[in-house]
Amino acid sequence: MHALVVTAVAAEADSVAAGLSPGSAPAPHPDGPVTPPRTLPGGYLLSRHDVPGLALDVLVGGVGPAAAAAATATALAVAASGDRPYRLVVSAGIGGGFRPAAPPGTLVVADAIVAADLGAETPDGFLTVEQLGFGRALHLPPAELAARAAEATGALLAPVLTVSTVTGSAARAAELAARHPSARAEAMEGFGVAEAAAAYGLPVLEVRAVSNAVGPRDRAAWRIGDALAALTAGFHRLVPVLHGWGERHE
Repeated sequence: MHALVVTAVAAEADSVAAGLSPGSAPAPHPDGPVTPPRTLPGGYLLSRHDVPGLALDVLVGGVGPAAAAAATATALAVAASGDRPYRLVVSAGIGGGFRPAAPPGTLVVADAIVAADLGAETPDGFLTVEQLGFGRALHLPPAELAARAAEATGALLAPVLTVSTVTGSAARAAELAARHPSARAEAMEGFGVAEAAAAYGLPVLEVRAVSNAVGPRDRAAWRIGDALAALTAGFHRLVPVLHGWGERHE
């Protein structure tokens, strides 16, 4: 199966790539992709990683839902014009976790990808873009794939929120938790990746490693290294799941 993994920044892409190394344990520092990175239109960097029964392309797509959607759509268009179209798209990286369920180092696999701030503020509260009648604010990954991915990686299976502005206050964190009580992580790219995948009729998965708590920004409490390590370990365990799912859905 040929799958596309979309990250925001190079550090996330490197951590995913490290998890794709062969052997019983992920390599702490990847030696680099099997082939040199390819530069797509728009300057996006794409690296190819072939593991038994699975070809994964890892894309550095930029920060935020708009950048992620543009980068993902570019990669999908390039692949569709060739002879190796993608069968699955994965949004991957680090993000914030909702306390107390998702402390730093936790891995979260999305059972729902939610555009949490796409809509309108009203005197009666927030209305989603769906409630306004202008589009959609939710994408659902394949339930079987998400469940197997969470089980294999030891991740929480829960909604992941996509926001354009990272939450930086207790009030905002409380508001999001009240509107999405089952959510366990917040990030900035998942919904954009999912929108592009949907435009090509492709299933999508989101995997997030928690680096900090959703709420007041406390840089001293951030655990970015732990989150990147969790992302590496998670992808090492995820490869067989993706392989098996691809065999059943080719």
